[in-house]
This record gives sequence, structure tokens and C-alpha cells, in this order.
Amino acid sequence: MYFPERFSDLPEYAFPRLRTLLDSHQPGDEPIVMTIGEPRHAFPDWVGDVLTENVDSFAKYPANDGSPALQQAIADWIKRRYDVSVDAGTQVLPLNGTREGLFNALIALSPETKGGKQPVILTPNPFYQVYAVAALAIGAEPVYVPATDATGNLPDYASLPPEILERVTVAYICSPANPQGAVADRAYWADLISLAEQYDFQIFADECYSEIYRETPPPGALQVASEVGANPDRVVIFHSLSKRSNLPGLRSGFAAGGEKSIARLKQLRAYAGAPLPMPLQAVAARAWADEDHVIANRALYAEKYAIADEVFDGLEGYRPPEAGFFLWLPVENGEAATLKLWRETGVRVLPGAYLARTIEGHTPGADHIRVAMVAEKDDMRRGLIKLRDCLYR
Repeated sequence: MYFPERFSDLPEYAFPRLRTLLDSHQPGDEPIVMTIGEPRHAFPDWVGDVLTENVDSFAKYPANDGSPALQQAIADWIKRRYDVSVDAGTQVLPLNGTREGLFNALIALSPETKGGKQPVILTPNPFYQVYAVAALAIGAEPVYVPATDATGNLPDYASLPPEILERVTVAYICSPANPQGAVADRAYWADLISLAEQYDFQIFADECYSEIYRETPPPGALQVASEVGANPDRVVIFHSLSKRSNLPGLRSGFAAGGEKSIARLKQLRAYAGAPLPMPLQAVAARAWADEDHVIANRALYAEKYAIADEVFDGLEGYRPPEAGFFLWLPVENGEAATLKLWRETGVRVLPGAYLARTIEGHTPGADHIRVAMVAEKDDMRRGLIKLRDCLYR
């Protein structure tokens, strides 16, 4: 029996690794889970009605490229949100969750070689782990670029040597960033797009946290690409209803970009895709068309930002997240702090190192923990106070 070697060096995934670290130890108190980014706010109350109205379409194979109604709802949302016009039929592809898209887009769009050499895929470090697996799946070389306090918690791809940049086919970027909550501003996007045009690579913009922010909506990659007149195929954006609409179980997102890129994604999906069932597509279309529930959701997170700012007021090294719903808190050692916190208080968080790769002996994020602000407000406040008193006092 033979198995591929390309995944042999993958570390254990973050959450099984966390269970190995913690589950043999008793919690110090009633557990408060602040690990996974699973929204727990209420999803829109009309979801059940839309499902009921469309339940008969479970008897039909789903539209592989998305129903026209869903495609149009997404295109309309992009126009409202970013003031960018995209063609619903040729520049939008609904996805069965954005992880599917972030993985398959690399298969569909990254060439086998570039300049006769092995392609390079750029990823922030720490990062959402699907980026690395996608790079390995296509036989590319993943290059992990630190996204730390020193770089504004976003990767400085321009600092890489030309011999690396000349081999880049795709650069992943997450804004608002997971786990740090940093936002790529217009200047950052414009500079990255310019770099991509100079070295002829694509940008895969993971913008799944774009609708959870403090005051100012984060600019988007497609928005800035349009403003600077870049090739529409230079950027592919990925969005989700999981965080925006509190519908992680719906498994609904989308990719949007230039016509050539989306056509290639559709071609691959026709052979190997898993389209969303039609009743769920109907829910997704309604969700992209409605902003009231998103505004209400954002108001709840605003209250949580305020709680975190209050609890950690005066804490050296505390940086309020610009967006998203994670706290990225400095500690001496993330694993040790996570274990201490669990054993003494029952608060469960994630070591930052579990979201990163060790490069030349250094693991960005090893001196941080990630805390998801998804619990109910009272539980969250109680958990943060316990965390502060355990680790910082």
C-alpha cells in the first residue's frame, strides 16, 4: 500500500492538537469555550420559512454554478458593499463554504510551473490552514511570510527576494485577518496589487470576516483593484455567510473575480464540485439580499469589543482587534498559558502556534493565544475576567 508524501509533514490540525493538550486534564471550573470561530448569535428568523417554501427542491439536483437568483443576489451585494459591478452569470460562483473555494481555486488557477520552475504560493504566518494544504496538493512550494506586530499583523510580501517573487503564482491574504483582526487598508491592497502585476501572480483575498468591524467597513481587494484599474482576473475574493449571517452550518459562500478565473473554477466544479442544495441556495439568496440582520449582528459584536476593551484596559501588549471576532493576546508561551488557563479556570482558548508554521526555528504566534468572542456576553465577560486574572495578574 502506497500513500502520497506531499502531506506527510503536515502537523496535526489545530483542534485535535488542542484536545491532546487539554483533554487529559480536568478543567478548573465550569468550561467556557472560546476556541473555535463558530458564531453563536441568532441567525435570521426567516430562515426556516424560506427552507419550508423551497423544501420540494430537495428532490432536484442543485444548480452547479448556483441558481440565477443566488448569483444575482451576490452580485447585487458586491455592488452595494464595494460599489463594484460584476456580471452575475460570469463573475460569481456560489460555493459550498469558502474553504472549498480557497482550496479548489488553487487547483483550478495555479499553473504547474512558472518560468520552468516549481510555483510558489504565498501565505501569511499564522494563517487559515487550508492555504497550506492547497499549496501542497498542487505540488507548489508554500512560502510562509510572518504576519506579526512588526509588520502590522499582515504579511510583507514585497520584502521577499525577487527569485521567490518571480515564482509566485498565487498569494493568499486574509483581511480582516484571522487570527489577529488586522485590516488591510486601501494602500496595502494597492501595493499588493501592484506587486502582483509586476510579478504576474494572482491574489486570493479571504474576506470572510469583512462584515464584523468596529466602525469603518474594511475595504475589499476587488474594490481596490477596480479603483486602480487592475486586470479583473488579478484578484479573486472569497466571502461567506458563516460569520456575516451566523449561518456556519449552511455552508454557503462565494468566489468572485474576472471572467477567465471564474470560468476555470466553474469548469473544475462541473467535474468535482459539491453544489449547495437548492433550498439552501434560496436561504443564501435571501441572506445576501438582507442587511438588517447583519447590522444587528454587528451591534452585538460592538458590545463585545467594548467588554474586551474594558476587561483588558491598561494591559501591556493588548491591541483591540480592528475587525473580526478574535482577540490575539500576548503571553510568554501560548501552549503553557492555554494549559494553565484550562486547569485553573476552565476557560478554553487556542495557542497561537497551532495556527502557524515554524520557519528557521521561529513560530510566529507562539507567544500569543487566540480567543474567540462568540459566547454570550455574560459568559464572555466572565471568561475574559478569569483569563485576565489567571494570566496577567
